[in-house]
Formats: sequence, structure tokens, C-alpha cells
Amino acid sequence: MQAIRKRYFPALAEYIRGGKDASLHQANELGKQLFGYNQEEVLAVHEECVQELAAAVDSKEAAKIYHRSYIFLTELMVISRFESGCMENREQSALEEKAIRLRELMPKSDRSFERVKNKYENVLQHMDSGIALFDSDGLLSFINVQMAKLLDIPRKMLVGCNIREIFLHRELKISTKRTILRLYREMFMKRSRYYEFQHKDGKHLLATVTYGDQLDGDFLISVKDVSEYKQIEQSALQNDKLAMLGKIAAAIAHEIRNPLTSIRGFIQLLRPYLLEVGKEEYARIILTEIDRANNIIYEFLNSSKPSAPMKQATSIEHLIREVVMLTESESLLRNCEITVESQLSDAMVSIDIKQVKQVILNLLKNALDAVEEVRHNRRGKIDILLSSDGQYVRVIIKDNGNGMDKATMSRLFDPFFTTKEEGTGLGLSVSYRIIRNHGGAIRVDSQVGDGTEFSIYLPLAE
Repeated sequence: MQAIRKRYFPALAEYIRGGKDASLHQANELGKQLFGYNQEEVLAVHEECVQELAAAVDSKEAAKIYHRSYIFLTELMVISRFESGCMENREQSALEEKAIRLRELMPKSDRSFERVKNKYENVLQHMDSGIALFDSDGLLSFINVQMAKLLDIPRKMLVGCNIREIFLHRELKISTKRTILRLYREMFMKRSRYYEFQHKDGKHLLATVTYGDQLDGDFLISVKDVSEYKQIEQSALQNDKLAMLGKIAAAIAHEIRNPLTSIRGFIQLLRPYLLEVGKEEYARIILTEIDRANNIIYEFLNSSKPSAPMKQATSIEHLIREVVMLTESESLLRNCEITVESQLSDAMVSIDIKQVKQVILNLLKNALDAVEEVRHNRRGKIDILLSSDGQYVRVIIKDNGNGMDKATMSRLFDPFFTTKEEGTGLGLSVSYRIIRNHGGAIRVDSQVGDGTEFSIYLPLAE
């Protein structure tokens, strides 16, 4: 039966996929090839193949498949009888009786199969993972809705195809073809059981292949969206980094600040003597550098453990406009325009005003630095958009600077990571911690040459 199925399944699937106008050429050729085979085995293989094809579609489509499959079978058996002209009338009558019996049994088989199919189909078809099952001959025998969405091709056009036919499908997009090639290379040539990749819409997907004795020679491919798990993993990694930073800060902060305070005091005492010898500039430089070191240590302490937020209900729109007023003069000097667009109607958030203002100021300062780098090409522009989903307020700060690559974005909230010559690399890690302490989140989206967009999410006040 396996030899019959290897020829029968792809021929039947191709005929059914072809629609009403499909030619029965495949049935004719297959009828000639199956001359001499046991007709009962052919009928058994036919019913098995029809059930697999019907499993990939809804109930109405399944009924059409059963009807069209009978046309295919009738044509095949007519050709097979014609080829075996020496068959006795008795044998021909017996064969016709079997065909009639099969036709009568098909509606019953359809109903019984539908009961079983409906029991499990909803589970498989509506899973959040994409599922595709290939038989031992490499033919696709089942695919669920989610996998068809990932391929962006209707399920009924895929069942019965092998991997090569799927890859060469005229409706398959080039980006999806590249993904299939990578999957094939990793999971079949390198025999990897798992492969993680990023979809064209930015989602992180995990592909898993299962094969072996437990599937009787078949192999199952599943694809699951793991974007949320990646975010949790990145958040956990960021928290680990900040926790380690806190331990370091607690150990060394006072040991450094105390000597610096003493040095600053002695330099101020020596300042008159330096003035007499014309070296007062040395004192000024030393004091400036000591103050800069103190500021770095202060930011270091805040980044490791910002004080608990002293929350009070306030209008986020009012706060944003107040911060914009503070940076208005600097933005004019840098030839940058800042606009605020609000979709909020007196939305209130419960926040520590001082801390959140520090975050907004820090992000605006970074945006001003970004647009200043390209101001000789175009005028700088920073857009601030305020919106709400009923649970969170979303503050978007978007600039038209040079943007960032993915490598820079992945390290953006790391302590001491900076792309500025005079930066400390602590501003964004402090901002990240402050927003998290408020029960919110901060996200960044950027592309090289297309600017940067920071999104801050803060819960609405109860």
C-alpha cells in the first residue's frame, strides 16, 4: 500500500487543488501505472488520502473534496479497467460493486470522520503555534491556520506539496523563501531540533522539528511566537545588570566621594597661593574635574538604586509641556523644533514628578544631541505624542536624527554604555529603572537614517 500511496497522494492533491477546471490527466496516467495492483488496496489508499486532505480544511470545503475525489477515483478505475481488457465480466462487476459501495460509504465516512475531526481540529487550527506535518515521503499532509498565515498562502493550496513545491510556489514571498532556506539548512542539513529567527514584522519566532519513531516516519514542524519571552529575558538580564551595579555602587561610592571632598577643600585653601604665582587656572581646572567626578558618582548611585517614588496624581500632559518649556531655549539655539500632540483629555497619572521629569528631560536631551549631528543637512525636529489605551498613558518622543543600528539598540540601557564623547552612559539606565519602579515600561525603536522613537508607558491613576 505504501507504494500506491506514494503515487496516489500527490496526484489526488494536485487535482483537488486545481479546482473545477482541473484536468483528469493525473487520474488517467495513474490508472495506467496502477494496472495490476490489488483494487481493494487502491480503494483503501484513496480513502486514507481523502481523509488527510479533508483534515486541512473546514467542513464545507471537506464535502467538496470528498465529491471531487470520487470523480478522480472513477476516472482512475475506468482507465484501469480499460487497460486490463482481458478482465472477465465477473471481475468487472465486482469492481463496479466496490466502487458503488465506496460511493455509498463516503457520506457515512465523511460524517464519522467529521465527528473526530471537529473534536481535535479546533485545538490544532487555533493554536498560537504554526503546525505543519510532513509524511515519510516529504509530502505535506496537515497544516493549521497559523502556519498558513506565516506562509501567507491558503492551506488548501499547500496540502499534498513537498518542500520543493512549497518553496517554488508562485504566491510565496521572497522574504519567506529566505526564511525557509535558513530553516532547511539549520534543521535538516545540520540536524538542529530548534532554530530561532526574526520574522519580517519584527517578531521573534522559534521553530521546532520533531521526527523519529514516535511519528512513524513523519516529521512535525512547529513555529511559535516567543517575542514576549524575549522581552522578559531582556528585562531579567537588564535587572541583573542593574543589581550588580547596585552592589558595586554601595561598595565604592563613599570610598571615592570622601577623598574627593578632602581634595576639593585643600585645593580651595591653596587657591590664593596659586593666584600669587599666576597658576590660578590650575585650581579652576582641578575643581571642575573634581565636580565632574562627583556628578558621575551621584548618577552612579542613582542608577543603582533610585529612591522610592513619592507618587502624587498629576496631569501628564501638563508635565510634558512644562518640560518642553524648560528645553525651549536650548532647542532654538540648536535650530530644532519641538512639537507636542496630545490625544488625552486630562489624563492623570500617579508618579513622582521629580523623577519622571528627570526621565523626560534626559530623553529630550538625547534627542537634541541626535538631531544636532545632522542639522547641516536638515532642520532638527522632535515630535512628542501623547495617547492612552485606557490602562496606560503612552508618551512617544521621536526625533529625525541619524538613528541607531541594532547592535547599539541592544546595549542602549546598559550602564556606562554611551556613544557620546563626554557621556557617562548612566542616563538611560537611570531612566529605565525609574519607569520600572513606577510600574511602567520604556521601549525604543530606531533605524539607521530614519531617526529614533522612545515610548514610555505609565499606568493611569486609579
